[in-house]
Amino acid sequence: MKSIWSILSLCLLVTAAGCGGNKAEIQEDRLTVGKVQGEIKVGMAASQVAELLGSPNIVTTDEKRREVWIYDKVSTDRVDTASSSFASIIILGATSRDSSSSQRQRTLTIIIKYDEEKKVRDFAYNYTQF
Repeated sequence: MKSIWSILSLCLLVTAAGCGGNKAEIQEDRLTVGKVQGEIKVGMAASQVAELLGSPNIVTTDEKRREVWIYDKVSTDRVDTASSSFASIIILGATSRDSSSSQRQRTLTIIIKYDEEKKVRDFAYNYTQF
């Protein structure tokens, strides 16, 4: 019986260790308008842009065969709220529950145009929130 508990404890320990990761490794680096405004500059090399913003969603070329990178990010936030109340009078009781949810969606599109030397020649962005 003691060995069964030892095996179960070991399995539980291994499972818990496997689930607990280092949260510092999971670090979301959000793509924001401020990051584009503050860090992307005309003349910057494509490698520097990739370091700052990551890989683009779309890579295409313009009419002169120069590269154009497009970042298109969409995020949705949903907030659910619930409230309840309870009242009782001797034998009679009443309960009520109210719940609501709201949703907000944001989009950020960044277009970066490069010259023949793979340096930023122009960039634009569009941010919406609804």
